[in-house]
Amino acid sequence: MPDNNNKDQGFVGGAAAFTAFSVWGTYPLYFKMFSHISAFEVLAHRILWTVVLLGLFILLSRRVHHVRAVIDNRKLLATLLLSSLLVSLNWLVFIWAVTHDMVLESSLGYFINPLVSVALGMIFLKEKLRFWQWVAVAMSVIGVANLIGQLGTVPWVALSVAFLFGFYGLIRKVAVVDAFSGLFVETTLILPPILVYLIYIGVQGTGAFGSSDLTFDVLLIFLGAMTAIPLILFAFAAKRLRLSTVGFFQYIAPSAHFMIAVFLYNEPFTFAHQITFGMIWMALAIYTVDTIIARRKG
Repeated sequence: MPDNNNKDQGFVGGAAAFTAFSVWGTYPLYFKMFSHISAFEVLAHRILWTVVLLGLFILLSRRVHHVRAVIDNRKLLATLLLSSLLVSLNWLVFIWAVTHDMVLESSLGYFINPLVSVALGMIFLKEKLRFWQWVAVAMSVIGVANLIGQLGTVPWVALSVAFLFGFYGLIRKVAVVDAFSGLFVETTLILPPILVYLIYIGVQGTGAFGSSDLTFDVLLIFLGAMTAIPLILFAFAAKRLRLSTVGFFQYIAPSAHFMIAVFLYNEPFTFAHQITFGMIWMALAIYTVDTIIARRKG
């Protein structure tokens, strides 16, 4: 007799995962609205309002003791300081890419990211790669090399996004902390210099907040919700779905970014891009199928 409770959990978890990755998929549309101000100022507001919203969530969900445990653990605190720098740089590069018409290249970075994570796991965690995983990683390397060779430039946005987020994931994997407390502490650690910067540009009269209309100020404040809400939904989904199922959903966001870049923003999609993206997509397909087969055997 089928377990209806498990089915319900799977449906709710799937809906949460789909919503989370769909929200992440709309990021280029949202951040594009800040093209007239500096990427660093957008980043500063994203960090500030994420701290505010996550702080309220932690208080309301009675998770304060989790945060205190992190603060009391100096080694964990130092680890999260490093991860906070990595995720902040990742956010900054992505925001800069969106506001400088490089959404296509940033989407390539997020497509490459899972394969980068596999490689980092092999190098730093001594994880062994199966044959088809090696094939997938090799194909991604060849794909990036093709873009460099054909266009004559290094896709630094894609590589920065992929490796910054890859190293961030690696550090968070070894850091024993829940998603909410971890991100709250990460953003709080980097908040002091951010506040100094925001106060300075506010006093100088060069800051965007409060100098435009109320709608724009609300958009800046809502950066906290755009960061925290999909994270909360993702954590909710991860508890109710198999990891391999979550893995399928993760391609929603970069796929949406790709379509927005090519069909809405009309960013150049050359033959070299077609070959590179084709190889990356094939590599991801090989990696995904290999992962599913390995899990079934296990």
